[in-house]
Amino acid sequence: MTNQPISPIESAFLEVRSSDLSLRDRLRVVADAARTHKPWYADAIDEFASRLKHVQAGADTPKIGDKMPEFVLPDHEGRLVALDAILERGPAVIAFHRGHWCPFCRLSMIGLAEIEEQLRPAQIVAISTETQRYTRMLRDQTGARFPVLTDMDAAYTMSLGLAVWVDTKLAGMISEAGWDIPVYQGGTDWVLPIPSVFVVRQDGTIAGRHIDPDYRQRMDIDELLRCVRGIA
Repeated sequence: MTNQPISPIESAFLEVRSSDLSLRDRLRVVADAARTHKPWYADAIDEFASRLKHVQAGADTPKIGDKMPEFVLPDHEGRLVALDAILERGPAVIAFHRGHWCPFCRLSMIGLAEIEEQLRPAQIVAISTETQRYTRMLRDQTGARFPVLTDMDAAYTMSLGLAVWVDTKLAGMISEAGWDIPVYQGGTDWVLPIPSVFVVRQDGTIAGRHIDPDYRQRMDIDELLRCVRGIA
């Protein structure tokens, strides 16, 4: 069996995944690699993100001071996890990711895993629209010890206003890169979450959040630490 060559984007991910660079700089290295080696793809992402921002995608999600809507979702081992049970033990950091296939999501998960102990008593919970086979893969790839939940059919994601439909052009490019999003999600639709982070107080109210339709932009780790320490 012949090993498949590693793409320049994956090589960039492997180069920075364990580096001393900040999360922001790690993401930039991967984004720069994508723009250098697949400029047409980077341009398509720019266009897609611009359209999402123009229509204010994610603008109707719960705001700071609002209650975080309840959820009961299965984790990577199939155990049901409820938000109210998490909050009984302390504040929560709830992070939405696109999936195991996305190097930006993997870097974000690695960044969260690196500060998990610093965030305590807050608990991290990741949510993806992928099935458990792939949430386990995402968890293993990133060294995370926190649960990764499956939002089947993106029902919870949609209820928060975080779901976006991928257009035919971009879906074709993602498929050509070897990523079968509908299969990963156990369905047929090209729906992805806007990567987001919510910091939730123990009373269920939102103390901080980061939502950006450009998936290459993620919540700064120092900002997340400050927000969590502000409610601890």
